Amino acid sequence: MARYAAPTSTVQRALAALKGEGYLVGQAGKGVFVRSVRPIVIDATAYIDPDSGDYRYELLEVREVLPPADVARELRLEEDASTVVRRRVLLRDDVPIELSASYYPSALAAGTALAKRVKIRGGAPRALADLGYPQRNFTDRVSSRAPTTAEVEALHLPMSTPVIRQLRVIYSDNAYPVEASVLIKGGHLYEIVYNQDI
Repeated sequence: MARYAAPTSTVQRALAALKGEGYLVGQAGKGVFVRSVRPIVIDATAYIDPDSGDYRYELLEVREVLPPADVARELRLEEDASTVVRRRVLLRDDVPIELSASYYPSALAAGTALAKRVKIRGGAPRALADLGYPQRNFTDRVSSRAPTTAEVEALHLPMSTPVIRQLRVIYSDNAYPVEASVLIKGGHLYEIVYNQDI
């Protein structure tokens, strides 16, 4: 205020704007501080190992559902074909940083570990390989949008923070789609790196 001869109200509005954009955090009785969290830089091809110490998954739900239209299209499902969805939250140092919903065709997943509310040893890649569908490659569709109210609450997003939506489709042999995952990440936390040999 002294340096720029700015009134208190202007400074408070500036601080509120920076808090809303995720650059500052307020601590009651202590003050306002610059956010210490650096972006999480991840290789788009990498699987985040929950046994790395910093990360862990919580399984939120496993059930049979009709998938969103884009998921049904990517999995090449017939109209009204159902999927098994496994919903999880990824935590880093116990802070939620990603929501995921992985969809598997019911015709493939019903009656398997994928359809049970249990932690799968080796994860979905192992379960799919055991079923005869080893993962061979994937495609990503990445976009950004405003978060839903549920996403704001689940990921503790600062006001006005967009989310990154990543639709990952995993293919087995003969380009057969076996999994489609919708990953939601706070836009203020992530930098996604893609590498491609040319």
